[in-house]
Amino acid sequence: MRPDKAFFEQDVLDAAPQMVGMRMCRRLPDGQVLSARITETEAYRGEEDKACHASKGRTNRTEMMYRKGGHAYIYLIYGIHELFNIVTGKENEPQAVLIRALEKPLNGPGKWTRAFSVTRQQNGLYLPCSDEIWLEDDGWRPKIITAPRVGIDYAGEKWKNIPWRFIAHEGGNKQ
Repeated sequence: MRPDKAFFEQDVLDAAPQMVGMRMCRRLPDGQVLSARITETEAYRGEEDKACHASKGRTNRTEMMYRKGGHAYIYLIYGIHELFNIVTGKENEPQAVLIRALEKPLNGPGKWTRAFSVTRQQNGLYLPCSDEIWLEDDGWRPKIITAPRVGIDYAGEKWKNIPWRFIAHEGGNKQ
């Protein structure tokens, strides 16, 4: 079952851990559907979060983060990796969940987007009703551990060390 609009409009710190265990689905142009379980997410929360793209305010790049929850926010990093985020929360409150990893061997944010043919062309898709990219919730939930986010040393000690990374850890169950 797909999460409803209300799921995506909740705060990022509630949505990010709940996405761990859901399935990321992608319909390719030839009609084939790829699907894999989300095993790791990171939360980025508002202009005050120095690791969040919105920390510098509203720009052409971050405009998508200011939409209501449920939109895909995809950006290029290091000139080679396209990273996939899901905007959460209310309109004009910029926050997003970075989907860091899917089940092995798709254990990296650039690795899984490449395998699923996700590009900036899908930026802005509204996941609750998209037939191209969507989440499915079959009720499976792993145990989750938290850790600091990755690759954000520039954000300063407070934001670098906050445990807003959510990682599937051994086992799981239907709820």
